[in-house]
Parts: sequence; structure tokens; C-alpha cells
Amino acid sequence: MNENTEETRLDLLIKQAVYGLTEAEQQQLDDLEIQNGRAPDETFAQTAAAIALADVDQKESMPAKLRSKILADAYEIFDAETQPEKADRKSDAEAYALPARRPLWDWFGWAVAAVACLVLAINIYTTRLTPSELGKVPTPTPSPEQRLGAEQMREQLIASAPDLMRVSVGAGNVKDMRPSGDIVWSDAKQTGYLRLTGLAKNDPGKQTYQLWIIAENQDPKTPVDGGVFDVNADGEVIIPINPAVKAVNPKAFAITIEKPGGVVVSKQDKVAALGKVETQAAPQA
Repeated sequence: MNENTEETRLDLLIKQAVYGLTEAEQQQLDDLEIQNGRAPDETFAQTAAAIALADVDQKESMPAKLRSKILADAYEIFDAETQPEKADRKSDAEAYALPARRPLWDWFGWAVAAVACLVLAINIYTTRLTPSELGKVPTPTPSPEQRLGAEQMREQLIASAPDLMRVSVGAGNVKDMRPSGDIVWSDAKQTGYLRLTGLAKNDPGKQTYQLWIIAENQDPKTPVDGGVFDVNADGEVIIPINPAVKAVNPKAFAITIEKPGGVVVSKQDKVAALGKVETQAAPQA
């Protein structure tokens, strides 16, 4: 087998072990093996399989001894293929003589193969996670806001905001809807919570509720958007208020019924609930 043919064969063996071959490439390799008069070479595939099955710890860097052993084993496995041929050519007297020099391209081919398997080993070592290691991956710790529900966040605001105001909320102009509840709001924190009962469930595909803040710094015809929400169960609901822009010294809060997704400016023709600021009451739970 000439130099070019042997290099082609080595390239195909490396690709077969690391990536796999196409049907045409596999046929080319088989033809080369037949021309060479030997059985298909499986040393590359065996080495790659052995490396892939190695049970290593992802959290530690690869020990230098292991790296050296992989490289040494690769040379030993590949060089073993040539031993029968050497044994046939050597006499007992020759066994003690220095080995004949191999062509440079032959040594280079085996060196490339060894390095390829070392690279494969390192890649598997640094990227593969065993099932036991997957179980050790820590679960992300939720933030305090994620751990607390709307009710707990409301209580936290009541306890921490010195400028807290409370506004009673009652029915608006929508017939057969008699909601009741309250709103707590902090100007300094620019946040608050709406707590209501008696608000009818809505079909999100047809309509939604939208909260508005009639504030001192905004024209009453274009109040501050406080967010949209849906009601999908009977009973009490607690909704966070998130103003789109700063709302200074609110005078009233309105909950209107709007199209899905809400609107930029409400006609305020369907007011489901309304709360007017009368006095700044002391904080209550």
C-alpha cells in the first residue's frame, strides 16, 4: 500500500471512530482493506468506545496521569497491529537488534490517530454528564418575590410603606356586578394591590379587566394604565398594580372592562369597580 493510500485509510478510520462514515466512504474503506489483504481495522472504533464508556467525574479536571495513559494506550493499541508482520520478518537473532526505521509518513499517521483519540477522550471527559451527575445539578433558588404570593406581597407593602394609602372600592356602572374591596398604594414605591370580591369571571378571548389610576400628574381623560388582569375563579382576587408611568398622588382608581390585551385610552363606559381617595387611612391588615 503506497503512502497516499495508507494516509487515506487512516483518515477514514479516524473519521469512522469519531464521526461515522457515509455509505460511499465506508465502501471506499472496505475496498482499501481488501486491497491491503487484511480484515477491517476495528482498533480505532474500540479505542473510541472504551474512551466513551470511561466513567469520569465532570467536576474535576482531567488528571495528568490519565491524559498520559490514554495517549500511551493509543500508541500501544495501534502499534500492536504491526507486531505480527514484524514477528514474521524477524529471526531470533534479530530480536535483539535495533528495530528498523519506519517511514516518516507511517509514524506520522499513527501519531495523528493517537492524537485524534486523545482529543476525543478530552471532549467526552469535559462535556458528558452521567445520570448521577444530572441529579446533582442544583435547582435554581427562587427570588423572594417568586416565593411570595400576591397576598404576602400585599401584607409586606402594608408593613413597610410609611406613606401607604388605603382606598375602598365598590361597584361601578356595570349592572348586576357588585364588587367590594380595597386598594393599598404607596407613592414612594409606585406600587400597590387591588383586593376585590364579587368581580365576575371573564372570558379572556372576548374581554379583560384593566385598572386605571386617576393621578394628580395626569389628565383625568387619560389616566395612568395600571395593568390588565383576568378573573377565572369565584371569590377574592388580589391583583398587583404596575403603573405604566409614574402616578403621583392618586385621586381615584377605576377597573374597566376592555377588549383582550387592554387599550391605551379607555372610554370608561364599562366601569366594573371604582374607588375614590377620600382620606388617607392608617395602615390595616
